[in-house]
Amino acid sequence: MAQRIDRDLGRFYKIVKGRVRKELKKLIGRGEMIGRKGRDLVSIPIPQIEIPHIVYGPNRPHVGQGVGKNDPAVGDPIGSDPNGGNGGAGNLPGRHILEVDLTMDELAEIFGKELKLPELKPKGKKNLTTETDRYTGIRRVGPSGMTQKKRSFREALQRTVLSNPNEEELDPADIPVVISRPDKRFRSWNVYQDKRGAAVIFFMMDISGSMGDEQVDIVRSECFWIDVWLRHHFKGIEVRYIMHDAVAYEVDRGTFFHTRVSGGTKISSAYELFWIKIKELYKPEEWNIFGFHFSDGDNWSGEGQDDEKCLKLLRDHILPACNIFGYVQVHSPYGSGAFIKTLRDNIKNNPVMKIAEVKDKDAIYTSLKELFG
Repeated sequence: MAQRIDRDLGRFYKIVKGRVRKELKKLIGRGEMIGRKGRDLVSIPIPQIEIPHIVYGPNRPHVGQGVGKNDPAVGDPIGSDPNGGNGGAGNLPGRHILEVDLTMDELAEIFGKELKLPELKPKGKKNLTTETDRYTGIRRVGPSGMTQKKRSFREALQRTVLSNPNEEELDPADIPVVISRPDKRFRSWNVYQDKRGAAVIFFMMDISGSMGDEQVDIVRSECFWIDVWLRHHFKGIEVRYIMHDAVAYEVDRGTFFHTRVSGGTKISSAYELFWIKIKELYKPEEWNIFGFHFSDGDNWSGEGQDDEKCLKLLRDHILPACNIFGYVQVHSPYGSGAFIKTLRDNIKNNPVMKIAEVKDKDAIYTSLKELFG
């Protein structure tokens, strides 16, 4: 019975994963997934899958019997009123949304397969070592919950047969097998070391007045999926946040997503701080470095031409140091959107530089493919 339950549960999760993959494009644009993320799991609402259940109700005539009172050609509706309730409290169950928990690695695998993304190759030489426990051994002592039933039964059967002096006359169907304490075997774990390349992600965002709540929601969703995909390839990732208007600041995650100003914009301030942090803390020959900048494309173009300063920083320092540097331009009715054209015109055929444009939440799916495809 237990094996049948495990088999059915495994089949159910295959169906769930298939539905998650089918609905992934919609899920990517749903910011509510970020709120459902735990340390190792993410809960995904799937309203299309219902758990089978029995509905009890009064006996009704079989379908197709008799003549309908209202329209003989159509018949009378059975079940709930298609036009909705009467506005009062009801006593019938409604449609339930099923939530399934997937590990971050499972979600990343679905994400990578659906977007057809290549695996990321580590560049840095520095490794972070993490220890994981795997139940691969058998011991004679252990908690009852870790009992290995097949192995215990085999030990008891072997002892029973060997202890019978007339074992040649034994009928296997008549052998009374009793599992005693010395027969019990328990699953045990071994510690394995997992070495993965050290990696750091820098998320940079324009917080000037032209970046509104809608744009920030898009950035939050982009950061969530970028984080999911990179953690699938690197263990112990460090994440840092830089926000900027005319000046750049390093902040924590909460401040990053909940701060707005009405000042101007100098993108070079963020790139300068990004490069300073790399020089101080993350040697490119040791670390895998990923940078992602989110902006509506406005940049100060007065004396000194900040665009030129950004291009110089990218060409001379940032792109040679990074595995991937992504610029994601989020559409805003208040921004000029000119910076993306500057990058496309001046940085070409560089595999490190990734450029994407997001006009609304539905475009997040495509932009992620452009960043990692």
